[in-house]
Amino acid sequence: MTPATEPVAPLAGTADEDLLTRKEASAFLIQFGIRMKPETLARLWSTGGDGPPCLHVRHKPYYPRGVLRAWALEQVSDLRASAPPAARGRRHG
Repeated sequence: MTPATEPVAPLAGTADEDLLTRKEASAFLIQFGIRMKPETLARLWSTGGDGPPCLHVRHKPYYPRGVLRAWALEQVSDLRASAPPAARGRRHG
């Protein structure tokens, strides 16, 4: 079997299935106003935090673009005029 000499074009509609490294995922999240270093993504995953889900290929984490986009959109809240009632009760002073 001979190796292909031309790059294989991605199939139409597969952009959301692209797998991003932690560094690429960190850069991708910036467009949603979420600034997370790759190290933060690693910590959130390893501690079971509420970070974006990822999958592992041979022990290396990858973030599907569509899943990452959905997670980022869930993190953005509506505009607020004040803190929610539970947070106002925790204020000191």
